[in-house]
Amino acid sequence: MSDTSSPKAAAAAARTRVDPMVHVVDHPLVQHKLTLMRKKDASTSTFRRLLNELATLMAYEVTRDMPMQDVTIETPLESMTARVIDGKKLVFVSILRAGNGILEGMLSVVPGARVGHVGLYRDPDTLMAVEYYFKMPQNMEERDIVIVDPMLATGNSAIAAVDRLKKLHPRSIKFVCLLTCPEGIAALRAAHPDVPIYTAAIDRQLNEHGYILPGLGDAGDRIFGTK
Repeated sequence: MSDTSSPKAAAAAARTRVDPMVHVVDHPLVQHKLTLMRKKDASTSTFRRLLNELATLMAYEVTRDMPMQDVTIETPLESMTARVIDGKKLVFVSILRAGNGILEGMLSVVPGARVGHVGLYRDPDTLMAVEYYFKMPQNMEERDIVIVDPMLATGNSAIAAVDRLKKLHPRSIKFVCLLTCPEGIAALRAAHPDVPIYTAAIDRQLNEHGYILPGLGDAGDRIFGTK
């Protein structure tokens, strides 16, 4: 995080630290679980469990400013007016396939939320995102979207997803990831400066293959045990 071996990465990291649209969830429990996930000898089941727990913790921060409404309820003693989140207005959009690893933890906090999926894969030569699937709930113009994907690396998949979702005119869009890097943040912020980013860590930089360093490897492979 403090490595200055790449002046460009260090300068970009310094900018993100003061960017009000980039939120690093630095709660001790989040950081502890992320460290355990990074370990190369963490089993598939351990990685999956930690991801679910970490996503649940991050959901509290991501939904901190969700709009609320007053409802009348009956306690065991009397009637009262209390506040609730209208989960039916919220849509978690998973970028397949790795986004599904975060999705379950988020839904455990807001079970009434709707779910959408965007299928994207990264072209190994160009590193650009290619869409192969897109399915959303109805009436998206009335909804708040939270996009979930473990990694914001080159930013190409995130940008493609936001491009597509903005055509549906939702009320708002947020992007949530476990890890990102200065290059990914810069790319998404340049393309969509109105979309806030929530992450557990901003790592040092990308390597020549578009992977985050020090990172935690390929999140999809580690979630599903495919490598």
